[in-house]
Parts: sequence; structure tokens; C-alpha cells
Amino acid sequence: MLAEIISIGDELTSGQRLDTNSQWLSTLLGQLGVEVRYHTTVADELDANVRVFRAAIERADIVVATGGLGPTADDLTRDALAATIERPLVLDAEALQHIETLFARRRRPMPQSNRLQAMFPAGSRVIPNPTGTAPGIDLEVPRPGWSACRVFALPGVPAEMRRMWAETVAPAIAALLPAPRVIRHRRIKCFGVGESDLEAMLPDLIRRGREPQVGITVSGATITLRITAAGATPEQCYAQMEGTVATIRECLGNLVFGEEDDELEHAVIRLLATQDKTLATVEWGTAGLLAHWLSEVPQSVGHFLGGLIVPSPESRRLILQSASPTDESPQAIVGALAVKCRQRLAADFALATGPAPDGDPSGTSPDFWYALATADGVQVRSSPYGGPPDILKTRAAKQVLNLLRLKLLRTE
Repeated sequence: MLAEIISIGDELTSGQRLDTNSQWLSTLLGQLGVEVRYHTTVADELDANVRVFRAAIERADIVVATGGLGPTADDLTRDALAATIERPLVLDAEALQHIETLFARRRRPMPQSNRLQAMFPAGSRVIPNPTGTAPGIDLEVPRPGWSACRVFALPGVPAEMRRMWAETVAPAIAALLPAPRVIRHRRIKCFGVGESDLEAMLPDLIRRGREPQVGITVSGATITLRITAAGATPEQCYAQMEGTVATIRECLGNLVFGEEDDELEHAVIRLLATQDKTLATVEWGTAGLLAHWLSEVPQSVGHFLGGLIVPSPESRRLILQSASPTDESPQAIVGALAVKCRQRLAADFALATGPAPDGDPSGTSPDFWYALATADGVQVRSSPYGGPPDILKTRAAKQVLNLLRLKLLRTE
């Protein structure tokens, strides 16, 4: 079965509010074994809503809409559904009584406009809303020569929508499915090469139509391989993925650093804990990103000893003191900072970052310098700043963490 999710509201189409309902519903539909093929967002305009519902009913077996069920003039979902199926709105007495009872409990008079919330397209079913005044709508729409489409309209308030989903909508959708089926995902996290380079390293895994399906996305210079499988049980889904996961790990080797919600800092802290080692950081141009990320990992206590932020020449001279290098180049200073930081915090390893990444509109990117200090000395590395300006610091900080991760992997 295919599904479409419709999010309704001017606040969404204008960008004033983020649509989190669609993400949540997509996840839950997938757990039921329903593939979400479309997300649609539409403003509070009646004709636009009607067109969106008509299109969704034509191309999806299940439509779940959120928003537009309030009592005000811009709440048009019930009107749009009635117009879509060309049926009148009728009053549901039980729904009206529920709304009146809620107002009575709150010791407030019910405005006449709330009576609209008890109006439903003829032939639809009421989805109870135990905590709010906006009941949902459950509507079956015939499609000549094809199976009917089931439309569920829920309020946009997340807490109300989620309870109504769990208590009414999810069981109704499960009953529609011909056989037990679930969809599960597994995410493999990678760092160290570009997206196209990584894809070229994988033998036909990203091909559309392959089972299990493998998708590739990039965020903040981290590449995620998302594996998707369908089966009768979650265990069956994950079993289908094992061969693909093994192929990915074999092809990519140390480019893979973790799974699911892992970030590079989690991988580094795990390796430090396994080897009973400690780390300190000193940051010139990454604004404390390393220290923030590392300290947020619960297992970092006892392994991440602390971080220094030295954005000014005065702060760098204070840390270096007599160890200030005669060569005032960024690469010399960042190496000396790493050595001094390791000594001052008595750590097994210290990471240092160089000047802040600024990018270069001329197309010639300056080098970013970073260093790793160990008991055996200091490694100073550089890489050109590349990519969108808004992720330059993130990319730089991840390169530094990855240098230590690879060092720890070689010493295990």
C-alpha cells in the first residue's frame, strides 16, 4: 500500500513553523509496512485543499492529513473533504456533546464557532479526540475500477494527533493490510571521502529497485547510507539487510565509523574508552565545536579531559608561553598548541585546530591546519576549505576528530 501525508496550514507554507508531524507519521506508517510515497504541504485556501485531496486520493491508498480542523474561518479541512467527495457536511451529535462537555469541564462557555468541529462529510466516521475539541475524520473514498482510498484527517496539535493515531488510526490501517508487513531502516555512517567517490566504491548498491534498497545522503560532511527492507517481522527485515551491511563494510573499510545516531565524537570516545586513553583539545578556529561535541557524549567522562578555546593571539601566546614557535605560520602554531595542550592537561592525545575557515569567493580555498599530539610527537595536517560556507567549521572539526579516530584504529 502507498500513502500520502498532507500537512495543512499557512504557518507551514510560509516557513513560520516546521512540519514535524509528517516526519513522525512517515516513521509510524513505515513501521506498519506502508510505504509513504508523497508529502504535500498546502496553505489554508479551500480550492488548493480540494485539489490536493483529489490528487492524493488518485495516487495513494491511504491519505493522512493533519491540520485545519479548528473552529476558525481558516480551518477548512472538513469543507475541503466534503467538496472533494461532493457530499454535504452533517452534524454529529456525539461529537458535539463531547465538545460541549470539554468546555463545561473547563468552566467556559462554548463559542458558536466550535459547533463547526462537530460537522463531518456525510458517510464519514468520527475519530475521537479525548483531550481536544477537534475530532478527526475517517473517510472511505470509492475509486471506480480500483480499491477505495482511506482518508484520515487529524488535528495539527502533535500531542492530540499522536494519541488519536495510536488509539484509532494505526489499528484501522493495520486492519487494511492483507498480511503482516513492516518496513525497517538501518543507517551506516561514513566520513572521509565525497559522496560521488563513496558511491563509486559500492558495487551497484545504490541502484533503484534493488532489494534491500540503499539510499545515500550527506549532512554536515557526514555521509549516511540508509538501508531499507520490508518483511513480515522486524527480525526478517534486519536479516535481509545483513548481506548488504557486510558488503558496505568490506568495500568502505575505515570510512565507516558507526551506525544509526552515531557521530564521529561517539566513535572517538568509544575507542578511547576501549584503549583506556584520554584526550584534550585546543581550538583556534572551530569555536569550541570539538569540546562541545565530545563533552555531550555520556561516556566521555574520564576520557575527555577538557578543551581550550584560543581565538585571539593573546590567548594563544598565554597557552604557548615559552613554547611559542619562532615560525609564526599557522601550521607551526597549531602544532605547538597541540603539544602544549597535551602537556598541560596530562592527556594521552591532544587535538588542535587552526584559523577559522572563511572560504574564498575567488575559488581558491585557503588551507585549514590541524594537529594531533601524542607521546611520540605531533602530526600536523592540512586540507583545503571546500564546500558551502555554512558547514566549513563543522567539516573542519570532523576532519580533526577523524584524524584521531584513524590513529586509534591503527593502535588497537
